[in-house]
Amino acid sequence: MKPITIIEPFKIKSVEPIRFTTREEREKILSDAGYNPFMIHADDVLIDLLTDSGTSAMSAKQWAGIMEGDEAYAGSKSFYRFEDAVRKITHMKYIIPTHQGRAAEKILFSIVGGPGKYFPNNTHFDTTRANIEFTGAEAEDLLNEIGKHPEQRADFKGNMDVEKLEAFIKEKGVENIPLCMMTVTNNSGGGQPVSMQNIRDVKAVCKEYGIPLFLDACRFAENAYFIKKREKGYSNKSVLEIAQEMFSYADGATMSAKKDALVNIGGFLALNDEELAMKCRNLLIVTEGFPTYGGLAGRDLEAVAQGLEEVVDEHYLEYRIRSVEYLGERLVAANVPIIEPPGGHAIYIDAKRFLPNLSPDQYPGQSIVCELYLEGGVRAVEIGSVMFGKYDKNGKLIPAMMELVRMAIPRRVYTQSHVDYLIEIILEVFKNRNKLNGYKIVYEAPMLRHFTARFQPLK
Repeated sequence: MKPITIIEPFKIKSVEPIRFTTREEREKILSDAGYNPFMIHADDVLIDLLTDSGTSAMSAKQWAGIMEGDEAYAGSKSFYRFEDAVRKITHMKYIIPTHQGRAAEKILFSIVGGPGKYFPNNTHFDTTRANIEFTGAEAEDLLNEIGKHPEQRADFKGNMDVEKLEAFIKEKGVENIPLCMMTVTNNSGGGQPVSMQNIRDVKAVCKEYGIPLFLDACRFAENAYFIKKREKGYSNKSVLEIAQEMFSYADGATMSAKKDALVNIGGFLALNDEELAMKCRNLLIVTEGFPTYGGLAGRDLEAVAQGLEEVVDEHYLEYRIRSVEYLGERLVAANVPIIEPPGGHAIYIDAKRFLPNLSPDQYPGQSIVCELYLEGGVRAVEIGSVMFGKYDKNGKLIPAMMELVRMAIPRRVYTQSHVDYLIEIILEVFKNRNKLNGYKIVYEAPMLRHFTARFQPLK
């Protein structure tokens, strides 16, 4: 008989203690943090689901690679191992290391962005949008229609709306669109995957109009695994082969290696255009470091290279995707409204349905985030009108498309008992949801306000 229980494909070799707190302690901690979980000290968090970025547990081979890191300023052997690992997956000509994904975005959009430029995407995440808008350019989300409906199930809700893309190109003009980007998996859209057919269709439109296609490839391996499981014609292909086909349709890619490369720091910019690569390298030298280290230590380059080998292992990906799916199934069974089906790296609570009594300007997602911490020391993040809301000329809030709470699961960190504890906390908050009040912002920065904003609860 084939076992039906999917186990963690690793053994625990080192542990970190968790500090337990009482609700009374957490009430003061949250108040002192301005009701913003980003401002809470990590020691005061029991289960930390703020992000899956840089929070992975590294493997024994990754730690061994750290000891082998070559710290030469120029021409480090660790860079060449890193370059080979990235090129094996992407098959791109020019590999530029950066200290994380937003550094790659900063370099790229500083060169191709600027006032009057437009960048379409299935859905931009926060730093991508911020780096585009910082240059004076505009970021446009072109998510397919079903991806806007959390309660509806579909295999590839992260897809781009191809018809809207073509209409957008005609409206704005080819000369004003330096590149088109696709985020895989679609983080702001609920960690939902993008199909290979959609990537091909978007590439066909881009090719017709002479617009380069880039991938935001933070979670490329998770996306490739979904393609293997859900898309016709890919069940017998390896995750590596699927990933290589995904990148074959792209002209460039940015990646935060802090996600699917299973490391705590690192990233890259991969390109096929020689002239653009030269410009990016020149800016890299000014802002990050020499092109063979790019703001990273040699030991970090070694860890990224090893992580890129480990992440395409299908036993790991089966465990990873199933762990998130298990959490989603338990919540759906208890009628907790989430984005369905569960995505690859996180569960997203649909705050609009969870707290229908609160309007977007009362920030229902922030209310849930705060209550999760108060109830059980769980730290999550609002992805809604706090993160993506804007103001019109009269100062009135323009709400985000969806009001979500993301619980991002760090890779290889928590066990099933941690997840079962999390489920108990969420269900308790859901049971008492009618007691939750909204929040108002009392301080915000002009960009990426969610990181440092301060709130007050509404009476």
